Amino acid sequence: MACDNKPLPISSSAPPEFPPEQESLFREVLTLMNERGIPYAVSGAFALREHTGICRNTKDLDLFLPPQDVPLALDQLRKEGFETEVPDPVWLAKAHRDDFFVDLITGMSNGIVTVDNSWIANATPSQILGIPVKVLAAEELLVSKIFIAFRERFDGADIVHLIYGTRGRLKWNRVLELVGENWQLLLWALVLFNYVYPQEASAVPEDVWDSLLHRFHENLTTPNTMANFRGSLLDERMFAIDVNEWGLDNLLEESRRRREPKIPEDAASKPAA
Repeated sequence: MACDNKPLPISSSAPPEFPPEQESLFREVLTLMNERGIPYAVSGAFALREHTGICRNTKDLDLFLPPQDVPLALDQLRKEGFETEVPDPVWLAKAHRDDFFVDLITGMSNGIVTVDNSWIANATPSQILGIPVKVLAAEELLVSKIFIAFRERFDGADIVHLIYGTRGRLKWNRVLELVGENWQLLLWALVLFNYVYPQEASAVPEDVWDSLLHRFHENLTTPNTMANFRGSLLDERMFAIDVNEWGLDNLLEESRRRREPKIPEDAASKPAA
């Protein structure tokens, strides 16, 4: 446990010292989810620690769950005195009490990836603060971070640490399945990994490299001149000029509109059916 007031480095194996009331609230939420049979997987700082050993302080408890299970989760949390809201029906609901938050996450904010029951089935059994839980599997955790490439936040280091921390154990077919047509972002992450850990090249199987590099070479030799501009899927503010002034595609808006199922906007106040 940290024993002084100095902030921990962002990348450290030293466990954070949570205030007692925060630990108690997190235990309460996890126990409630278990007892009510609501399917979920813990993500965020706790999942990163599970797969890499990196500890990070957090005020939020991040829970991944399918969109259709969010209304019941919010309903049960309200009954325990939490205030609830749905800030973004595409991917996020929140519950808070005593300045501590529970984020109920159903996918990526750009609407590209949606949590389904397979994410829960693949999750890793573990314990958090003494409570038996399922933690988001390394494959799903990696993919959940692959679009986080904003000016203000870039999760590339987390992805690199995930590959390093699980080397030889990642299910690459699952990763490829989840990234789908966004495979260039995976290749980008793997090139970054190879740069950071050149001595660990074997952590990524040769057939994964071959497949991705072959597709990349094909794209270069026979480019799809009709392909859409995709910058807004990464950072709508940094690529705003492309959409607003240069007339390029706004795939973010289209992707979010198409995303189904969404979290019902009245789920924060309406009892679950």
